[in-house]
Amino acid sequence: MDIIEIVTDLIDEDTDQPRYQFDEEALQELMKSIGEIGLLSPIKVRSTSNGRYKIIYGNRRYKASKMLGRPTIPCIVSTVTDEMEIYLEQIAENLTREGFSPIEEAEAFNKLLNDPKFRSSTKFLSGKLGKPESYIKNKCELLKFGNAVKKLIVSGTEIRKDKLTEDQLLPLKDLPIEHRDPLALIAARDELPVSDVKKIAKLFKDKTISDSTKDKLLFKTGSGLIETWSTHEQNKAERAKPAAEPKAPAPKAEKQAKQKTEEAPKVSPPAVSAAAGASIELILQQLAAALPADSSLSADTLQSVEAIEAGGQAPFIQGVDTLIDRLEKHLAEWKTVRELAAAKWQAASAAE
Repeated sequence: MDIIEIVTDLIDEDTDQPRYQFDEEALQELMKSIGEIGLLSPIKVRSTSNGRYKIIYGNRRYKASKMLGRPTIPCIVSTVTDEMEIYLEQIAENLTREGFSPIEEAEAFNKLLNDPKFRSSTKFLSGKLGKPESYIKNKCELLKFGNAVKKLIVSGTEIRKDKLTEDQLLPLKDLPIEHRDPLALIAARDELPVSDVKKIAKLFKDKTISDSTKDKLLFKTGSGLIETWSTHEQNKAERAKPAAEPKAPAPKAEKQAKQKTEEAPKVSPPAVSAAAGASIELILQQLAAALPADSSLSADTLQSVEAIEAGGQAPFIQGVDTLIDRLEKHLAEWKTVRELAAAKWQAASAAE
C-alpha cells in the first residue's frame, strides 16, 4: 500500500463522516506530538474532482497537521468508490480510536440502518464490524434521549459527576420522555450507580403509581428517590402477606377446657368480676401488641390512593368504612372498660 505526500491545501474534510466531536485539549496534545516527532500514521483519502482529495479517516491528524502549518501530509489514496464501503471503513477505523463517543457510534449505526442511501440490517452491520447485534441495538437506544442528556454521555463505565455512561442510561430507555430525561439528569448530577438507576426505573415503571405522583417524584434527589423506592417495596411486601388466621385449638386442649368450664363451681358476682378482669388483661395485652405504636400510613402510602382504579374505588371505600366502624366499636368498649376500672379503684381508695 503506497504512501504519498499530498499538499495539505488539496485535502478536504468529509463532513458526512461518523466522527464530528473533537476534544480541543486532546487535539492540542496531538499537535504537540506531531510537532516533536512527526506524524506516525498516514491518513487515508480518496480522489475527487479537480485533482482534490477527501479524507476517509484521519481527520484529527489532518486538523493537527494543518494547525502546525505543515505543507504536505502523508496519505494512503483509496480507490474505493462505494459509499457504503467507505462509511463502514470510517466506522471501523474510529472504533479502534479513543474519543469516538457512544453518541457518534449510535448515530453512525442509525444512519446505516435507516438512511435510504444504505438501508442495511443489524445482522449485516454485526458481520461487517465484528460487533454483537446487541451492542449495535443498545447504542441506538441512546438516541431516544434528548440533546441535554446526549451531551453528557461518555465512554467507559466510570461514574462521574455531570457525566453519564451507557450503563446508567439503558435502564431508563423505555420510560416516557417526560420521565426519562429528567431522571437521566438526576443520575448525572447525583452520580448514581447503575444499581440505583435500575431501582428508580423500576419505581417509575410501576403502574400502581399515578403519573401525577411520578411527576412530583422528579423534584427529589437521587437519594430521595431511592428512599421512596425502598418504602414502596416494603409496602408492597406488606400488602402481599396473607392475613393471619387464628389457630384452631387442638382437640384434646379444647375438650379439657370444656370440662373445666362445666366443672367450675358457681361463684358470686365479685368472683366473676375478678375472673373477667384477668381475661380482659390478656385481651388488652394482645391488642396493644397487635397495634403499631406509630401510624403505618406514610405520605407515600397515602399518595398510592391515587393509583386505585375507578372500578376498585367503591369496594375500597366500603372496606375503609367497615374498618372505621369496627375501630369505633372497639374504642367505645375500651372507654367503658376504662371508666369501670377508674370508678372501682376510686371507690377502693375512698374506702381505705
